[in-house]
Amino acid sequence: MFVEVIGGADERPEARVVDIDDLSRLHLALGEVTDEEAAEVLERSGLGRFQDSTTAFLDAAALRAAAEPRATVSDWSVRWDEMVADARSKGYVSEDGASLQVHVVSAAGA
Repeated sequence: MFVEVIGGADERPEARVVDIDDLSRLHLALGEVTDEEAAEVLERSGLGRFQDSTTAFLDAAALRAAAEPRATVSDWSVRWDEMVADARSKGYVSEDGASLQVHVVSAAGA
């Protein structure tokens, strides 16, 4: 699964959650947007916050709320819990535990 920030309607960037059934990976994929645009879109969407050009924090509750209703695999919630537990065990969570730390990649490579 990943959150993608791309140019949207009227060139206004937008965030969307894609590949929601693939819980083996989680990252932020940026299209042709600036770091400032990515930061603004993540905050406006409620999906997270941009730390720098290589790291972002995605709000776990908001991400789950955006993805779970569209999941097509029957064990999605179990796999989600496993992904979050794995991230926690590796230290990829925010200090308050509410956000997951992810890598920022190019949307072209996603």
